[in-house]
Amino acid sequence: MFSRLARFSAAALILVATTGASPSSYQPRETFAPFDMGQAVNRYRGGDGLPGPDYWQNRADYVIHATLDPAAHTIKGEVEITYTNASPSALDVLWLQLDQNLYRPGSRGSMAQGGAPRGNTEGMTLDQVSVTLGKAAVPVAPLISDTRAQLRLPAPLAAGGKAVIHIRYHYEVPNDAFGGRTGWMTAKNGAPIYSVAQWYPRMAVFDDLRGWDTAPYLAQEFYLEYGNFDYFITVPSDMIVAGSGELVNPQEVLTPQQQARLAAARHSDRTVMIREPERVSDPTTRPRSGPLTWHFHMDNSRDVAFSASSAFAWDAARINLPGGKASLAMSFYPAESAGPDRWARSTEYMKDAVERYSAKWFPYPWPNAINIAGPASGMEYPGIVFDGVEDKGKELFWISAHEIGHSWFPMIVGFDERRHAWMDEGFNTFIDTYESDEFNHGEYAPKRDGEYAPGGGNPVDEILPILADPDAPPILSRSDTILNKYRHPVTYFKSALGLVLLREQILGQQRFDAAFRRFIAAWAFKHPKPADFFRTMESESGEDLSWWWRGWYANNWQMDLAVDGISTAKDGTPLVRVVSRDKLVMPATLRVTYADGRTTDIVLPAETWIRQAATDVAVPKGNVVKAELDPDHKLPDRDRSNNVATRKP
Repeated sequence: MFSRLARFSAAALILVATTGASPSSYQPRETFAPFDMGQAVNRYRGGDGLPGPDYWQNRADYVIHATLDPAAHTIKGEVEITYTNASPSALDVLWLQLDQNLYRPGSRGSMAQGGAPRGNTEGMTLDQVSVTLGKAAVPVAPLISDTRAQLRLPAPLAAGGKAVIHIRYHYEVPNDAFGGRTGWMTAKNGAPIYSVAQWYPRMAVFDDLRGWDTAPYLAQEFYLEYGNFDYFITVPSDMIVAGSGELVNPQEVLTPQQQARLAAARHSDRTVMIREPERVSDPTTRPRSGPLTWHFHMDNSRDVAFSASSAFAWDAARINLPGGKASLAMSFYPAESAGPDRWARSTEYMKDAVERYSAKWFPYPWPNAINIAGPASGMEYPGIVFDGVEDKGKELFWISAHEIGHSWFPMIVGFDERRHAWMDEGFNTFIDTYESDEFNHGEYAPKRDGEYAPGGGNPVDEILPILADPDAPPILSRSDTILNKYRHPVTYFKSALGLVLLREQILGQQRFDAAFRRFIAAWAFKHPKPADFFRTMESESGEDLSWWWRGWYANNWQMDLAVDGISTAKDGTPLVRVVSRDKLVMPATLRVTYADGRTTDIVLPAETWIRQAATDVAVPKGNVVKAELDPDHKLPDRDRSNNVATRKP
């Protein structure tokens, strides 16, 4: 066998001849060492990265009744949570998330920001808490610790059992100076606009890896259980409410004209105006006086949010989904945000993004996709996103496509944003970059919004300062430890670029797309971790990517591939010496140019450097005058000056 293999290799046009000398500090055994995923394979999570045969997940179903008082900027509510313990463990306690406590003076989130106050409210007050195990409700005194509350149960909740938690609560909605993700502001006509989120006590996650995951809310985002939501929002009758999920009672809260227009929008690919900007102060656009209760329902979601204002104009259009299904794109905005280059195109942007993401990655599962112009600019919740009243043009398109892209990551694929923000932000930036290329024949392409690629040039050049920064954190750092100066460059941009490089330079689009879709479908409405993603991509693509996970994700390594000369073997075969001078490697294109002007491209796999730093690559015979690595500028090579070697004919 050895002799036949030797004859085959000698006959091949592309021959790799290794040398013992290493002209760099590159250590192949470091780059290509086995990669520890940090997560055991078992019957819950398989070696292929997919949920195992015994995978389990707890569930939380909510019924919420809340009243928004715009005079006092307060919310009072009652929530009933039916919590299902699908785990194999009996639970003696339950944990709640009380994110509004971030805005208390002295909160952990304030101290994590160097003591800067996050707000000046008293947080969320739990007025009454009871738990029902079986038939009788038992009062429970919550033990509150910053943004968490522990409920010690009167008896353990058995595996497979259910508990019903009933809570009365109230809190003050923070104003826009402190909200960030939730708050209120004043429109130009004097009416308040509320973007309301994290507005009810939410169940913490109990999973197979950590048990109760009670990471405090330090202003990183969320990790939540899935369930169904029925919720009722009572507001003054002049206010319009937009909420996650389906509006159940339009006949009670909309005029007959608005109901008819909304029905028409469900069959229209063009935007239909439900309430015109010039009529937001017209009392005939509301069905009656007095308080109105808006009833919404949403299935299979991990959260809900809403927005309310008397200043809202409203428009909508149909979203066409795979398999003949449909959803509805809607936008709500004050009159000052209207205009043909402003929010009048928001619904068009939402419709296009949801249709493309659904066709390419996974069908959108919810009845509406809503964009809100309000105080919490650039924030996402299931089925509804909050953007800025001043957004317009390409900025409005980019932020709309990005925020609704979060419906896939982490709303459908339930990432733990508290610990792994790079997964939701990076994965979403990855898909919205392609959306920018494709929308309206590239009207807003390429995406260079100053947030992810500050210089607006080639992304593989834009990332070089981060890779060269000794203080820049690796992608796999815990989210809360990443300084603000590195949050977008690492959590968004580097994470997204890693997927672009994996798709376009390492695996190829066909293998990547099939593996990525498999990961999304397998983990839809579940809780995958980084190791699950790494294993799925390897198993489905048929590639050991340990060198890539280590270099790009676990470390902040740099790449420096070089051409170290052109020579000729004894048999006349031209040899091009390629060298790795730094720790990060990737597949690379070697382009050789002959004296007669013709060129040949040779794709060098990452394994070119699996045993040594320097490799002599045999290229097709001819009078080679130039050899260049990465001639199309696709790789994040820190020193491109050494990518070319020439010799005289």
